[in-house]
Amino acid sequence: MNNLIKLGEGGARLVADDPWSWVREPADPLPEGPLLLPLALWRQRQSAAVLAGEAASRDGLWLAPDDEPEQLAPWLAGLPLIALEFPSFRDGRAYSQAYLLRTRLGWQGELRAVGDVLRDQLSHMRRCGFDAFAVREDKSVADALKGLQGISVLYGRSVLEPRPLFRRRLGADKEE
Repeated sequence: MNNLIKLGEGGARLVADDPWSWVREPADPLPEGPLLLPLALWRQRQSAAVLAGEAASRDGLWLAPDDEPEQLAPWLAGLPLIALEFPSFRDGRAYSQAYLLRTRLGWQGELRAVGDVLRDQLSHMRRCGFDAFAVREDKSVADALKGLQGISVLYGRSVLEPRPLFRRRLGADKEE
């Protein structure tokens, strides 16, 4: 994927050589290398590996907005990457999926935003748990990096900081 931004210990960085291929349609011939597969195809490949007595594949998974993250619980430990799709900037279901994966399901792997990903959304995506962003091809990835630098103080709770600002200011360390 081009236009990829990843967060790490040193901050946000551009990734020039992303090895993952996003397979959008199950009928496509599968390319070589690491794959990001839709849920149905990913399950099919996992089942085929188990039936053949092989180790589960190390494919990544992308979830469409109507896919339920809870059904992934048994497989989360073996997943190297989950991509959540934003089919339109107006469709925010992937924010909820990301928050669910990070908070309720405790998933720690790479969580990538794909699809209609724009600069103005990156800060909120980060607060929901995304740590990689495949910015739309027709947008400047250098400009999008600025979208991660704009907000210095978060008032509400998020994946990054579960305590709201008033609790942090009071020094309260636990939720009531």
